[in-house]
Amino acid sequence: MQALIRFHYMSKKPFYFPQRKPLKKFLFFLFKNEKCSLGAINYIFCSDSYLLKLNQEYLSHNSLTDIITFPFFDIGLPIISDIYISIDRIIDNSKSLGIAFKMELHRVIFHGALHLCGYDDKSESDKIRIQKKEDFYLRKYFVPRET
Repeated sequence: MQALIRFHYMSKKPFYFPQRKPLKKFLFFLFKNEKCSLGAINYIFCSDSYLLKLNQEYLSHNSLTDIITFPFFDIGLPIISDIYISIDRIIDNSKSLGIAFKMELHRVIFHGALHLCGYDDKSESDKIRIQKKEDFYLRKYFVPRET
C-alpha cells in the first residue's frame, strides 16, 4: 500500500493553502523521522460548529478545539487517520497569539501528525514535549535547507 496524505475542505470560510505538495513531502519526512509507518491520512478542514459536534459526540467534550485526531490503526501497523481541523480556531488563535495564519495552520497540522506518532498533550510535561516537537518541525519546514 502506498502512503497517502489528502486534504479535504468542508469549511465555508475560504482560506489560502498553497504549497500542499511540499507540505505532503515534509509530512512524509516527519513520519519517517519519528520512525512511524504511514498508511493514509485525511486532513479535513472544517468549521468550529462542525468540530464542536464531533467533540461532543465522540469525545464527550463541550468545548471548541482546533483539532481532533481519529486514529484508525493498531500499534505497530501503518498509521491510518482522519484529522479534523477548525479553520475558525486557526484564524482566532493566530490573531490572539499574534502569529501568522500560515504558521498556526502548519503548527496544528504537525500537532495532529505528532499525536499519531505517540505524542500526547494531557499533562503539562506532555504539552511541553509536543510543543518542542512542533517547534522543531516548524523550524525545519520554514527555514530553507542548504543544498
